[in-house]
Amino acid sequence: MQARILEGDKLRTTTELAEIRAALAAARPIWIDLERQTPEATTLLAEVLKLHPLTIEDIWAERSRPKLDDFDDYLYVIVHGIGAAKRDKLATVEIDVVIGATWLVTHDPSGLVSDDVGDELDHSARLMAKGIAWLAHALLDRAVDRYLPVVDQLDTEIEQLENDVLAHAGTRRGRGVLARILAFKRRLQDLRRMGVHQREILLRLSRGEFDELPPEVLPFYRDVYDHFLRINDLAEGYRDLVTSALDAYLSVQSNRMNEIMKTLTLISTTMLPLTFIVGLYGMNFKHMPELEWTWGYPAALALMAAVAGGIALWFRHRGWLGGGGDR
Repeated sequence: MQARILEGDKLRTTTELAEIRAALAAARPIWIDLERQTPEATTLLAEVLKLHPLTIEDIWAERSRPKLDDFDDYLYVIVHGIGAAKRDKLATVEIDVVIGATWLVTHDPSGLVSDDVGDELDHSARLMAKGIAWLAHALLDRAVDRYLPVVDQLDTEIEQLENDVLAHAGTRRGRGVLARILAFKRRLQDLRRMGVHQREILLRLSRGEFDELPPEVLPFYRDVYDHFLRINDLAEGYRDLVTSALDAYLSVQSNRMNEIMKTLTLISTTMLPLTFIVGLYGMNFKHMPELEWTWGYPAALALMAAVAGGIALWFRHRGWLGGGGDR
């Protein structure tokens, strides 16, 4: 548990529970960043800050959906940041933000956004001097900004995926491409499921429904909402592209299968008259004229070659073989 206390225009960092209690009692602006669950942290939340037991339970628990609760003395927000996109799922991180009149409590175990904001405050305390709502905005803004590199990565992956669909669908490497398409769909579905709830939360924060957010900070919360809305629109577009890639995969696979079946059918059709000729001359009749002819065997081979060549030329003329034909 680490706290940053604003004293005048200076910022002081402490981990001592007594100093945190004194700053809260004196109503000094303070940001408390919780790292892990400890008895001291739970006591501070329950007895000093007077947080609701369900709020404390949610802070230490891990929820799969964003959440917004408005209490008399504070506003509790759960948002999800995002790390690097993995092959099978999104690396989401829960960030708990509790906004009070003069204090802010966050629980960001991975330091996804709190580390950046903390470094900024260590260089300059102007952000905290503006107010707690501005500090909460900085955290939410960085959480949303973390989506942009991942969205760019998804854009690069989907472009490569489309190229691989055309190159490998219907081949031995096609199964891996299909698995990547399905994994991509699952990632986008997770992003959409989380984004729908988080978008509504950011919208409510930008409307000025809560006393903890003064009117002058609302345009900046609206800006965060606009950024996240753009990310949602991009994710929806990617879902359509992945669906199109899946349709293209099935279409290319079907076309290649048709080509294989056409090739096998042409071979069978070419061999059919040759088999007939061989079967005809394989009949054991004593008075077959060609049996005693000197050039009978070469003539039979020439006949079969001529028949096969004629069939191949006719296939090519019809456009079924090679690039010729008028159809």
